[in-house]
Amino acid sequence: MTASIERFVAWLLIEKGYSPHTAVSYQRDVREFHRFCGKSARPQMITAAMVRSFVGSLYIGNAAASVARKLSALRTFFRYLQREHVIESDPLAGVTSPKLGHPIPAFLTVDEVFSLLEAPGAQDRYFRRDRAVLEMIYSTGMRVSELVAGNLEDFDLTGEMVLVRGKGNKERLIPFGSAAKEALRQYLPEREALTIARLSRGLAAERQALFLNGQGTRLTTRSVERSFQMYGQRAGIGVTVTPHGLRHSFATHLLEMGADLRIVQELLGHVSLSTTQKYTHINIDHLSKVYDLAHPQANRGGG
Repeated sequence: MTASIERFVAWLLIEKGYSPHTAVSYQRDVREFHRFCGKSARPQMITAAMVRSFVGSLYIGNAAASVARKLSALRTFFRYLQREHVIESDPLAGVTSPKLGHPIPAFLTVDEVFSLLEAPGAQDRYFRRDRAVLEMIYSTGMRVSELVAGNLEDFDLTGEMVLVRGKGNKERLIPFGSAAKEALRQYLPEREALTIARLSRGLAAERQALFLNGQGTRLTTRSVERSFQMYGQRAGIGVTVTPHGLRHSFATHLLEMGADLRIVQELLGHVSLSTTQKYTHINIDHLSKVYDLAHPQANRGGG
């Protein structure tokens, strides 16, 4: 089954346009199932009973969301094997995923976001880059994977627009504000210095990526996530700060200011409006609080 898994990962990356992070996650989940079945197991040997036994084992030490994610990876894998005529029937056809609730996405208040944006300082080696990353995600709502995949040519500082390649390589144009533009402008000399340092070590320069790490190569999502957590702690924010949380904050704050839900859907790159509608729960709660505070009849008895 090992060879099939490797071909599956290549298919995810090349044909389906999955991010490397997602492809590695799917690979890890499928390999876990392979180990459970035994390394000698071939795809044609897998039965629904084996899958159910594996799912049962997952409930020991895994949350329902984790079980559902692993099952999703397996479904994609076995549908790929069917497509390639490696197997005739899907052993997951009768296996149901655990029922999940629909949690409201976590988000930061406007004051918390401002504190976060101001957290990078001169004591940080790459504070201009980190500030530009923070500003850009809050200004556009793009996913961290989309940000680190961005190239120099994708960011138009004059027009204040960025070309984003989302899931399935679908492209969308997103405007960004003057604060993000200025942060990018200040970061570009830092990027140039990283490139020169890399060339001085006799290494090929990274010509495409906008955001670089200390080695002068493309910044990774993991590195961004670590920096977000550090800056969140420095800013005194009581929850773990993540790029995903800042993306949620972007959407929530737009809705609170009266933005149309379908516009927010386009900006976020959501295929389904129902995904974006999660934010309306937050927005309705916000509107209720504003009404209670501002409306003259909100807290008065009827007469």
